[in-house]
Amino acid sequence: MSLWRGRAKEPDLLATIAGEASAEAAFTLEQAQRPAPAVDLTAAAFFDVDNTMMMGASIFHFARGMAARKFFTSSDLAKFALQQVMFRVGGRESQDGIRNARESGLSFVAGHSVAELTALGEEIYDELMADKIWPGTRTLAQMHLDAGQRVWLVTATPVELAAIIARRLGLTGALGTVLESENGIYTGRLVGEMLHGPAKAHAVRALAATEGLDLRRCTAYSDSVNDVPMLSAVGTAVAVNPDSQLRDVAKERGWQVRDFRTGRRAARIGVPSVIGAGAIAGAVAAGLAARRR
Repeated sequence: MSLWRGRAKEPDLLATIAGEASAEAAFTLEQAQRPAPAVDLTAAAFFDVDNTMMMGASIFHFARGMAARKFFTSSDLAKFALQQVMFRVGGRESQDGIRNARESGLSFVAGHSVAELTALGEEIYDELMADKIWPGTRTLAQMHLDAGQRVWLVTATPVELAAIIARRLGLTGALGTVLESENGIYTGRLVGEMLHGPAKAHAVRALAATEGLDLRRCTAYSDSVNDVPMLSAVGTAVAVNPDSQLRDVAKERGWQVRDFRTGRRAARIGVPSVIGAGAIAGAVAAGLAARRR
């Protein structure tokens, strides 16, 4: 996947590259997993993962699992956490900042094999993720499956991990960040950029072209204002557990809102920086505890 390395680094181009690479990976993984065939071939649903399908951030759950297995030191985990803070707090101001923070944050996979990380993802899903799926969102996904439609996750999480989550939930597949690999070994670099913001919309459009979907008949779900490009790319947009900015956009555009949280928890989760800080604190604590043991 190193063929993109020499290309220009403009934000729009990187988002396009990331989206197309994610769609290609999703299609390949879908064929390998052989999900149940769809009956309604032109309609589908796209679900964000973090705080939409799953409570908290999937990449932090994964990092905690890796820390418990001593794949990196507490200082490595702290560095990863710091990069995520930079992304959460300052990412909106600079597209270069988004890419640099996320790419540095994912550098911990460098040198590990795709097969190894995939096997770990299976274990960590069972340990730290399975009980964090929002039942209400899972029901929405099942509604589309029952209607004979295909359902994909769309997330900044590495595509291999995203595919595990999708398979465990009985979904069609997943669009996720594509990490560069050479001969089955991760380099620690990204293909394009993180699947975030506009890149998600590019991925959805690219997959729709490959799968023959009519985006006007498709539905997208997310909790974050950062996913407005993806939500705007389909015929029906639904804000799930929305942050305050997305709630305002949904009200302005007449989008549906589904909130599966209760009072105080909803208010707390609605602030992106607080989500990031809480997840980071948990990840660092887990890493330190693992190291002490």
